[in-house]
Amino acid sequence: MTENKENQPIYSRLAVIGAGLIGSSLARAARETGAVSYVSICDLDPDVRAEAARLDLGDVRETVEAACRDADLVVLAVPVGAIGAAARACAPVMKSGAVLSDVGSVKGEMAQEMMQAADTRIHVIPGHPIAGTEKSGPAAGFATLFKGRWCILTPLEEQGEGYDAEVARLKSFWERLGSTVELMDTKRHDLVLSITSHLPHLIAYNIVATAEDMEQVTQGEVVKFSAGGFRDFTRIAASDPTMWRDIFMHNKEAVLETLGRFSEDLAVLQRAIRWSDGDALHDLFTRARSIRRSVIEAGQDVDVPDFGRVTKPGDDQD
Repeated sequence: MTENKENQPIYSRLAVIGAGLIGSSLARAARETGAVSYVSICDLDPDVRAEAARLDLGDVRETVEAACRDADLVVLAVPVGAIGAAARACAPVMKSGAVLSDVGSVKGEMAQEMMQAADTRIHVIPGHPIAGTEKSGPAAGFATLFKGRWCILTPLEEQGEGYDAEVARLKSFWERLGSTVELMDTKRHDLVLSITSHLPHLIAYNIVATAEDMEQVTQGEVVKFSAGGFRDFTRIAASDPTMWRDIFMHNKEAVLETLGRFSEDLAVLQRAIRWSDGDALHDLFTRARSIRRSVIEAGQDVDVPDFGRVTKPGDDQD
């Protein structure tokens, strides 16, 4: 009798480096879906390691090298600014034919750092699951974080024999976790994410800071009379400061290009308000509203009132 391959592990041994929201969710999802047989996990913070052990996220190792030595797949779930160092620690001890990937929101610079750390024995396949919440830490993770979400893989050019097969295998891994996988080049990824994720976070951080700095409005009034829109901004601005600092430092080119376009469009909107150009305002708001409908139709959000509603896990995507 032939066994159902859909129930077979895709990788025998997975190593997750970094036990925060994404890393802990990855460890949980990989085991619960049967995508792997064994999970080792490491974090440089001893308190995080202790919590990961308490939560039984996997075989918790004290060093990166010990965690990834025998793994078939190593995923770097660390802030993008730490990906290079993590790759340099992992690559020399990884076994031949293993895959080195990541979950970072920036791909261009990070892919280069991973490639520089690696050698021809291993396959480097950068990745980015577009899922997350404003929460952080091992306890914030959950196995269904990636379900119904996109995961972008950015295969690199001029790779060795067997690389395409490993890309297909990693694609199957993320699909087993519930994601829909898209292949994209690194430059395109960084530009797309600069407008869909990075710029909205930058705006959210800035709006909340502006509200705090306004001398004519007290902080108590800002908190007391927060309308739905401002509440959404504060939720996004609650995201991990270290992670977002690193994202903006390592995706400068794409973010500045997008921010320049946004600033020009904002100036047009400012002029329309100043000169009471109602037609221009109505046209812009109508076009923006149609995009919102498209997001709902694509299943990226739900069309229910947002006041007091419980957001779907993974709504605050990075």
